[in-house]
Amino acid sequence: MSSDRAGGPPAPRSEGLFERAQRSLVGGVDSPVRAFRSVGGAPRFLVRGKGAYIWDADRRKYVDYCMSWGALLFGHADPAIVRAVRDAAGRGTSFGAATEAEVRLAEEVKKRFRSIDLLRFVSSGTEATMSAVRVARGFTGRDKIVVFEGAYHGHADALLVKAGSGVAAAELSASAGVPQSAVRDTLVAEYNDVDSVEDIFRTHPNEIAAVLVEPVAANMGLVPPERGFLSDLRRITRDFDSLLVFDEVVTGFRVAPGGAQEKYGVTPDLTCLGKILGHGLPVGAYGGRREIMERVAPLGPVYQAGTLSGNPLAMAAGLATMRGLRPDLFRRLEEGSARVAAGLRDAASEAAVDFQVPRVGSMLGLFFRPDPVRNFGDARASDVRDYRTFFWSLLTRGVYLPPAPFETLFLSSTHEGNEIERTIEAASAAFAEVRNS
Repeated sequence: MSSDRAGGPPAPRSEGLFERAQRSLVGGVDSPVRAFRSVGGAPRFLVRGKGAYIWDADRRKYVDYCMSWGALLFGHADPAIVRAVRDAAGRGTSFGAATEAEVRLAEEVKKRFRSIDLLRFVSSGTEATMSAVRVARGFTGRDKIVVFEGAYHGHADALLVKAGSGVAAAELSASAGVPQSAVRDTLVAEYNDVDSVEDIFRTHPNEIAAVLVEPVAANMGLVPPERGFLSDLRRITRDFDSLLVFDEVVTGFRVAPGGAQEKYGVTPDLTCLGKILGHGLPVGAYGGRREIMERVAPLGPVYQAGTLSGNPLAMAAGLATMRGLRPDLFRRLEEGSARVAAGLRDAASEAAVDFQVPRVGSMLGLFFRPDPVRNFGDARASDVRDYRTFFWSLLTRGVYLPPAPFETLFLSSTHEGNEIERTIEAASAAFAEVRNS
């Protein structure tokens, strides 16, 4: 089952914009995955979104399962968030000084993440993870960190080692321009393999500052943690006086109000947040135990700063998002994503297509393979050409998936019965195309 079909129906406006963009923007885009290199064809240029839907420059409407890569828990152009940002903009777009909104949002984050005593806002998830690693090193006096093959923690030099997400789709083990000295202290373990972590710690018993992990791997497709994996990481880091850092940029406020650490009952030393925190506006945060965070300037010697940190527009969006995190929200998200997963699974079975659809909360993975995926090696063994066929078949039928195989699908509160039924119906036809390709 494989083909190199790409392109879908003609999209003259998007195709023209892409040709024009390539004359001014590197590769025609501002983030590599948007170029559609992994699925072929010209990317769709989007002009607006509302709820679960997006519209492209050629006036085609799609049910969106990217949701700005997981940032939009309440869908596109949520009225409460739009109103909050508009009101904040009327008072000033940036001050470069302290504001009450920062304090209020920090308090709301702490209510939901009990592991966080103090936090610092930044402008992206990459800044959050990069800063958390620096703090961990500054607190422990050690240089080495452990990450997991296939994970993606942003594009900081020290973290671009055997990374996932767009790096995986590009088949790069690292990035050009990253000197060996930058990754010398980055040690790579296998996700869901406790033995590989213990081996690293036995080899470097007094050298490791922290383990940095996505508690639910969401950048090699979606790979849930196996039972006991996260608690074993907690045990190992404590045994060796290292820190456990959860990268919850994706899972924070999505799998539970308090993220994956609430869902799985494992408490990290430091937490990184982003995406839903600003509901589409540029924001990130890192925080954790008081004695660790007090090492950050101006209280301590670990320096980190940013002109736009705590930007009032992002803070306003974050506060509006926090107000929407009501108890029934996560139940509805769980029910909706379970319906999508079951519908896809049944449609694949009916078409006799090898297919796995792991799910955690309102996140889904799509793997064209017969067996479950537990690590990056398994993910890479899935059929990416089948994904390409599936992607274009669904896009033609009005369903927008991530334009790369090693990504995660996200539902929002606006994905309801009609959107789910439309998706499953389109998927049934798409699986038939995969079978016949």
